Amino acid sequence: MLNAKPIAAGTLSALMACTGGAVLIISSAQAAGLSRPELVSWLFVVYFVGGLINLLMSLIYKLPIAGAHSITSAAFLSLAAAHYSLPELAGGFLMAGGLIAVLGFSGLLAKVFQWIPRPLLDAMLAGMILHYAVDVIPALGQSPIAGVLAILGFFVAPRISPVIPPLLGVLVFGVAGLLLEHEFPALPPAVFTLPGFIVPEFTSAGFVSLAIPIAVLVLSNDLAVALAALKKNGFQAPFNKLVAGAGLGTVLVSFFGGHAVTMGGMMTALCSSEEAGPREGRFRAAVVSGVLVMIFGLFAWKVAAVIELVPRSFIAVITGFSLIGVLLNSMKSAFSEVSYRYSVLFAFVIAISNVEVFGISAAVWSLLIGTVTAKLLREGPAPSPSAGS
Repeated sequence: MLNAKPIAAGTLSALMACTGGAVLIISSAQAAGLSRPELVSWLFVVYFVGGLINLLMSLIYKLPIAGAHSITSAAFLSLAAAHYSLPELAGGFLMAGGLIAVLGFSGLLAKVFQWIPRPLLDAMLAGMILHYAVDVIPALGQSPIAGVLAILGFFVAPRISPVIPPLLGVLVFGVAGLLLEHEFPALPPAVFTLPGFIVPEFTSAGFVSLAIPIAVLVLSNDLAVALAALKKNGFQAPFNKLVAGAGLGTVLVSFFGGHAVTMGGMMTALCSSEEAGPREGRFRAAVVSGVLVMIFGLFAWKVAAVIELVPRSFIAVITGFSLIGVLLNSMKSAFSEVSYRYSVLFAFVIAISNVEVFGISAAVWSLLIGTVTAKLLREGPAPSPSAGS
């Protein structure tokens, strides 16, 4: 019998994916100049296929595996997508999925992350999404009532219940303020469209500046976080199979414009926690999450029409608050490791710049220069005495 706890946890998990994540995809699609059918195709495949894959894995392995798409990759694409055509984007997404699948099947993932220090990954991510938090400030001036109420909701929601994510409070209170502050035009007619098949175009720039950053973000900020949460909450997960599954799923959705499907770090953390009920039944929370995410994907053609009516200032507020937890955790992880100094700083500053040099994105330069700096300056934890014996 399904009790209230898995339903509540699964619902909140789905909301994490279907709020700020959808806004980021729409922002990326607008930056790339995509048409409405192309945007709807992107939204549909990452939510419907992402929800379905995580739902099936939850049922097969009886594990609380929840997710949809990579929100951090969507944030990256809102800055990077403008430089590529849709076929080039699809090619980059497909190559990212291939990289993830190869690392999953081969078991080489641990060796890759040994080469790139974790603080540098976090510094790159923090620098890449910092501007979303900064953009909240001018947005508050453009929509003061909605902005103030959104901030109020951020603090009120956890006070009502620690299970409720602050973003839900931001969304509910912010929408109330938006209705008080803005006059909305009539909703334009939304036409149902099927996902459109895209013939991928493969380029070296797409591999270096799209595939590699997306693969790194999915592996380090989605899969690694989700698998760590499962382990922390007492679940034994088939590590390589789950990584490979995310890679193959990403390959599949790339043919329809989807950037990535994967386990969600915070979504899986919520569904695997005590808030989801007794441990043996927590996979049901992930099932609820997967079903709701799939339903959201089915109605992507309506969702896109509604979100496009919302003022960009409010979109900036929602986006900023949806990434604030990722930003805080990334900055804490990056700058709390005192054995890395200049390398972390360089990685952080380069990622903030968002400058593309020689056709290579700032995210790649951030990791490359940060890693080289760490090696040249011999930064990092000192080897333990037993390592040399």
